[in-house]
Amino acid sequence: MKNYLIAPGVLALGMGSAVMAEAETRYPLTIENCGHELRFDAAPARTVTVGQSTTEILYLLGLGETVQGTSVWFNPVLPEFESLNAGIERLADNDPSFESIVNKRPELVTVMYEWHIGQEGIVGTREMFHEVGVPTYVMPTDCESKDNLVGGDGTRSELFATEQLYKGIAQLAEIYDVGARGAELVAELQAAEAEAVAKAEALDLPEGVSGLFWFSSADLDIDPYVAGRKGVPAYMMDKLGVENVVTSDEEWPTVGWETLAKADPTFIVIAEMDRRRFPADDVEKKREFLTTDPVAREMTAVKEGRIITIDAHAMSPTVRAIHVLGTIAEALAGYDLQ
Repeated sequence: MKNYLIAPGVLALGMGSAVMAEAETRYPLTIENCGHELRFDAAPARTVTVGQSTTEILYLLGLGETVQGTSVWFNPVLPEFESLNAGIERLADNDPSFESIVNKRPELVTVMYEWHIGQEGIVGTREMFHEVGVPTYVMPTDCESKDNLVGGDGTRSELFATEQLYKGIAQLAEIYDVGARGAELVAELQAAEAEAVAKAEALDLPEGVSGLFWFSSADLDIDPYVAGRKGVPAYMMDKLGVENVVTSDEEWPTVGWETLAKADPTFIVIAEMDRRRFPADDVEKKREFLTTDPVAREMTAVKEGRIITIDAHAMSPTVRAIHVLGTIAEALAGYDLQ
């Protein structure tokens, strides 16, 4: 256990109390977060976000005024926050530097992925930030039941559960003393999830329906990054009652098109994003590849036009994933799969 500003009288924040917490926060507050203990003597007044997920969660919690800088963006911000977000400095579209974050004098850095800030973080380790007096909070979605030192984007030991997302929202709400809004937001998302799951289950798809989620590719001529069998897309397929043609426990393994074509998924979900780290980040290049590549174009999903486009951000453990489950269910309802 690594310690940061540990104090006597630790207040433990477990999952049950986290989601139900509505009362005013009592400071000093100490919570356990992904192997670190963090203490807060007051609600952070200055925040830097490393990851679109935590940026949008803070906005949804009504905490936009605390955000001094953002980074790691895949899609445009949620429409209702366009004006707010336009007035906040974007430190980097992708990976910010350690110095750019520290120079904003944050009282908390919220983190979406440990591969940015974690044991081998490309931006820095959590210890590096803590040594200069800057606490970091990593979303439980990226550390619970997941080993980020195995596989390119980490490997999950269990199927992703939305409870991890709700826990992160509730903990952030308690840290910032907005417990009532946190409980309200979790309830809203739980209701949206229940509605989306009901849509998915109502499809009553026949056995053998299978899916493939394609995030991107380092190059269109090499194996693509596709969703493994325990991440967010796997959670969606589980609720839809369909099989994932990818069997790896890695979050985003690379799998050859020959192997994928042989598995012949019933439908394909492709990610749309503004990011342009790789050529295949462009959704139109994905579509062009699927319809022109001599191997990919032979898949039934391509021939039948069963290609669904969603925000890339919804393929990660974010609030958008909750709503997209229903969107995919609606798309599948339009196909003749019975």
